[in-house]
Amino acid sequence: MSPVVSPKAATAPPRPSHVEPVALSELAALVDARLELSAQDPAITGATLRAQHVRPGDLFAALPGANAHGADFAAQALAAGAAAVLTDEAGAGRPALREAGIPLLVHDDPRGVLGALAARIYGDPSSKLAIVGVTGTSGKTTVTTMIESGLRAAGHTTGLIGTVQTVIAGQRLDSAFTTPEAPDLQALFAVMVERGVTHVAMEVSSHALALGRAAGTRFAVGAFTNLSQDHLDFHADMEDYFQAKAALFDGRAAKEVVCVDNEWGRRLVKDGTITVSLNEDATWRAEGVTVAASGAQSFAVVGPDDTKLDAVVRLPGIFNVSNALLAVACAHAAGIAAEDTIRAIGELDVPGRMERVNRGQDFVALVDYSHKPAAVSAVLDTVRDQIDRAGNDGRVIVVLGCGGDRDRAKRPIMGEAAARRAELTVITDDNPRGEEPAAIRAAMVEGALAVPEDQRGEVVEIGDRRAAIQEAVRRARPGDVVVVAGKGHETGQEIAGVVHPFDDRHVLADAIDERFGIIGKDHA
Repeated sequence: MSPVVSPKAATAPPRPSHVEPVALSELAALVDARLELSAQDPAITGATLRAQHVRPGDLFAALPGANAHGADFAAQALAAGAAAVLTDEAGAGRPALREAGIPLLVHDDPRGVLGALAARIYGDPSSKLAIVGVTGTSGKTTVTTMIESGLRAAGHTTGLIGTVQTVIAGQRLDSAFTTPEAPDLQALFAVMVERGVTHVAMEVSSHALALGRAAGTRFAVGAFTNLSQDHLDFHADMEDYFQAKAALFDGRAAKEVVCVDNEWGRRLVKDGTITVSLNEDATWRAEGVTVAASGAQSFAVVGPDDTKLDAVVRLPGIFNVSNALLAVACAHAAGIAAEDTIRAIGELDVPGRMERVNRGQDFVALVDYSHKPAAVSAVLDTVRDQIDRAGNDGRVIVVLGCGGDRDRAKRPIMGEAAARRAELTVITDDNPRGEEPAAIRAAMVEGALAVPEDQRGEVVEIGDRRAAIQEAVRRARPGDVVVVAGKGHETGQEIAGVVHPFDDRHVLADAIDERFGIIGKDHA
């Protein structure tokens, strides 16, 4: 199959079929922007910050960027029919806009007000939806998937927005970002309203909160999972990262649900906060967790007034009990009976999250999205616990890489976390993006080999990800657990700006088939 340019850059997000026009002067007054009219007060029927996605009647947001200014793409936007441009003083001074004679909205912080403008253009759609927003470092995809399943089990028409997919009333779309840009998000909400959606579960990333993507959105419930090192290429430090997440709990949500099993969560608690915990007294807590040989976990959900309900989560790892508990609490805060969510969770698998690849082999093979130090540690600790419970001498084998053009500080920590926990760590490429793959691997190897020899397993480096997975499968023995970590649900590998088709689940299945001579069996 031939490599392709990333679809994230090419696919236009959905728009509602009908939008009531809004006068540009009304939008200017809404955000206190300076209005520069050419001749008339145009009617606005859409918004975007990408020139290639402009439709006639749009407000084009020409925003300042790290490498370019959106105003430099104004000619493309105007040719496509943009009715007006939102920009800052620097953008308004660019020749492309100064000489175009198009109406302008000029604001000191155009990105900061874009969410409110887009919400007004699309009829304030989030006010017509019960939106549950989930933030945190790990668990967002699992928790939102669980919440959406619970909402559907209760009979509601639902939406889901997140890393793996966007779903509108049962129709699946690929996701470009964990949280779409503000105008795309508001248009998406409007489409959901048109299609009869009543409840939405969505992931809210720290980038989205820091860059205003979630601005203009009204949340029925805001939830927090946990915080650990990630995205320090974007945030100055962990405190800055936390403050970005904390913005969701600054009056944006009607109800707030927080896991208090870490210090960061405890800092968010205030009067009225609904708390969730595995270990402490909280509004919602879990008791009597037991683990089956399959990794499935049974426990009692203890809710307000000490009501108890039996629950099962098929996903292994105590962190998934926490995720399930948070999902039950969030859905309950949105008006859904706990029984409905618990029933749905008991039947749920989440793509790329501790996902089993079973081809009849005599060892366990898992694909997981863990791409942060704490997540890698948690997954490998969970796998080790499963082996111990099984009472055999199975080994942990992990295939792991780190993404390029992202937080470089976590690379040696990732290598160290894997080497301490696995008998065999195969360091490979993830999505190198624009970086030299060998340099990324070298940082991981350095961290792995910093672990004292008597405390680490074998460490090998194989750059080609397919070959690395094949080597892990070749080395696997009965009772072992092979974990292919980092990419999870992803179906491409980005190298030097080109996305090559690559799905860890299919590659792992093919490697098992090749080793054991299995033919004629698809990947379903």
